[in-house]
Amino acid sequence: MKLMASLSLATYPDANSSKIAANSVALVKQIDASLDAVVINVDIPDVSNALSSYLLDLPNKIREVEATSRKCGSVLLEAITQEAAHSGVTLTTQQLSAPPALMGDVAANHFRYFDICLVGWAPANQTARMIAEAILFSSGRPTLLLPDSTDVEVLGHVVIAWDGSRVAARAVADARAFLERASMVTIVTVTDEKPLPGQDIGERLAQGLRTRGLVAEAASIQAGDRSIGTALQEHALKIGGNLLVMGGYGHSRVRDFVLGGATEGILADMRLPVLLSH
Repeated sequence: MKLMASLSLATYPDANSSKIAANSVALVKQIDASLDAVVINVDIPDVSNALSSYLLDLPNKIREVEATSRKCGSVLLEAITQEAAHSGVTLTTQQLSAPPALMGDVAANHFRYFDICLVGWAPANQTARMIAEAILFSSGRPTLLLPDSTDVEVLGHVVIAWDGSRVAARAVADARAFLERASMVTIVTVTDEKPLPGQDIGERLAQGLRTRGLVAEAASIQAGDRSIGTALQEHALKIGGNLLVMGGYGHSRVRDFVLGGATEGILADMRLPVLLSH
């Protein structure tokens, strides 16, 4: 069964860079998936009245913002269309519209029909972050964050952040397409961050992956005075990791998700592609 990946493209107020075109196509080609690219255009409700129209010309400003959003989306879709045609990737494109506050909800609802969700990631792009969080916690699908500035390499060495938790186990299952194609899998356990559910839990997972025919090993590290997100990424890069797989932690406070420390650390300073699963 062919995998179906879907890519969310932010257009307002911070648009994804054109680098996402090459990165998303390169990634889906590695896992032999089709790609659905969806633009979330901004649709600003008309809240003008006679006074605001006279003093601020709000209707015209709203039209300008919406036109800019649609233009950015069209440019991104054209870039992805060209990349997909060049690489032989099956592509469909869609344009959706939503008010700024509901962009994440619209994206999450859309992505429930696909196997994996892709989001172009730049630390300062708050639109991409909002959409990524909504997809991660509300779509029921794994979310793969792709760097918005650097090239995605062959994801040959997959690093799994493992603490024996439910969300970590979910992430491993959701990463199957990448694990099956990896030349090496390393399970990394941080031993000084919180109590763990047993001894040698990383080796136990590694043994299970080896039984399934993968090349896997376990490693234990200490975060020390670093954040856990930084410690995991630094170790992944040190051993030549190309993809970090981890559970996405968070809980809801009246719809506003409060992220776990590891998840927040990754989102604040992402250094390689990261597959998050909740």
